[in-house]
Amino acid sequence: MATELTVGLDVGTTAVKAVAVDAEGIVRARARVPHDLLVTAAGTFEHDPAGAWGEGPRAALRALGEPGRTARGLGIAAMLPSIVAVDDRLRPLSPAPLYGDHRAMSGARALTPLASREGETLLAWVARGWPDAYAYLPAQAYAMAALGAEPVLDVFAAMAFYPAFDGVRWDPERLARFGADEKRLPPVSAQPGRAVGRIGETVVTAAGADVLAEQLAVDVAEPGDAFVACGTTLVTWAVAAAPHPGAPGLWTLPHHRPDRCLVGGPSNAGGLFLDWAGRHLAAPPEAEPDPGRVPVWLPYVRGERSPLHRPGLRASLHDLDLTHDAGALRRAAYEASGFVVRHHLDLAGCTPRRIVVTGGGARDPAWAQALADCTDAVVERAAVPEGAAHGMAWLARMAADLETSVADARHWYRPGGRVAPRPAWVDACAARYARFRELSRECDPG
Repeated sequence: MATELTVGLDVGTTAVKAVAVDAEGIVRARARVPHDLLVTAAGTFEHDPAGAWGEGPRAALRALGEPGRTARGLGIAAMLPSIVAVDDRLRPLSPAPLYGDHRAMSGARALTPLASREGETLLAWVARGWPDAYAYLPAQAYAMAALGAEPVLDVFAAMAFYPAFDGVRWDPERLARFGADEKRLPPVSAQPGRAVGRIGETVVTAAGADVLAEQLAVDVAEPGDAFVACGTTLVTWAVAAAPHPGAPGLWTLPHHRPDRCLVGGPSNAGGLFLDWAGRHLAAPPEAEPDPGRVPVWLPYVRGERSPLHRPGLRASLHDLDLTHDAGALRRAAYEASGFVVRHHLDLAGCTPRRIVVTGGGARDPAWAQALADCTDAVVERAAVPEGAAHGMAWLARMAADLETSVADARHWYRPGGRVAPRPAWVDACAARYARFRELSRECDPG
């Protein structure tokens, strides 16, 4: 049985997650290895790559035990974008900045996934600073190399570096502008789920993008369905009929069904914001707050990605008075995340009937309840919260010739429980959402 298992591994912003999965999609072993997120100043956002991208994946596979050693296939995903310069022994030469770091800021307002040029900006920064490096590797490629495989990206992970990667190849003319060349960058596999190497007897597929891997093993296919990845980054996708005219500030991605697409995007109002708020509100509340007595929090502690695309925005708390306790403030933080989800869905033209949640939100009852109350939709918590790792385990099965279709991954999905909106809270949240939107427009007149 162990030889039929495949492993998915996700190098996240604050932890490496790994799952060993059987043919039915049941997780037979799981591991989580936390690592530090380095924020030394307001504009920095980086990792220690040797620890987070190297030792973290190795430790996660060790923690899986025998399934990690004998798996038929392995797939690795990571957050986008990231980069580090390395020597020929994989030793880091440069810092390893991530998405949202000041070194990733191109000055472009990212109204489409390709317009931000964060990845290319990071690549240009590292190539100019370390022109003699042996290679320039994003997190998922570094992890592959650290585990003993040739670092190969799938086309979706490589697209994080557009236009330096043009969708087919690394563009030699753009690379030459900042002194890079394709020999120092990972090769790219055009087809997700294709075998690109081995680690011992384990087949390895090309390293992927967490935001796309997360969708594979989640069954959302009808307009009115939505999918929210509640991780360090909050990512909202509404299912829409294709073709879709697009929505201001949101991104449109393909769905596994040709008559469907996904409309949404990433926000900083996820675990990064909620964990920060929770550390400063550590005392447990005496009781649940009154639905009508919660302040309004703008969650922009690191600026905002979609739909505002304003890295310079900052957080603020509104309508606070002496009757509010730690419980009301904590609830306000959760609602801020819920309001961001609702804003994405509103812009996408989606009135949600069902929201499937993975990531930390699938484990956190307070987060899931706030999402339900803020959107007036049933929130369905995925049974496997490690969504990106789960999706990569499916692609690993394809690489090992155990499956043939990306679309069939949806059969692995199982709900872990449902949270219904509460009428008294829905009405109160609707009023606060209107206030949230008013305040957002004031701080972002563009």
